[in-house]
Amino acid sequence: MATLNKVMLMGRLTDEPKEGAIPSGTRVVKFRFAVGRSRKNPQTGQWENDPNPLYIDCEAFARQDQKRDLVSLIMQYCHKGDPLYLEGRLQLDQWDDKQTGQKRSKHKIVVENIEFLGGRGEGGGGDGGGMSAGRSGGGRPAGGRSAPPPQDDDEYGGGGGSGGDNDQIPF
Repeated sequence: MATLNKVMLMGRLTDEPKEGAIPSGTRVVKFRFAVGRSRKNPQTGQWENDPNPLYIDCEAFARQDQKRDLVSLIMQYCHKGDPLYLEGRLQLDQWDDKQTGQKRSKHKIVVENIEFLGGRGEGGGGDGGGMSAGRSGGGRPAGGRSAPPPQDDDEYGGGGGSGGDNDQIPF
């Protein structure tokens, strides 16, 4: 049977990202992410935010096969309170507690792609007008911070095709 391990979340950073490295020398950035829920009140019919958000530990690694350095993008453009959309996979960390000797574990998200949704001053990110980072993306993030220019070739290595003339696209 095939399996799928994919996570897609929208939320906010709870603190400034912290950069480090694993023993092999690969750069990693770690951050906490808050994800809320909203539900419709059956009596009033109004949407209400759940007062108990989920706090999730996240990691993103610098990978040679990506066009953009996800660690650098997160460190440069992501700050406490910023709204983000992220994609990744669940990973279980297990260790022995040094004080008690008990086995401990926690789930975390290994981030593979992010999208900047905008700054707090812009009312969050419900408009979807952010900038992607990770597998593809470019331009200027909705939060007002400039981003590095996009690569010349497209995501599939073809080089752009129509030369940017979107009037020729039939949809």
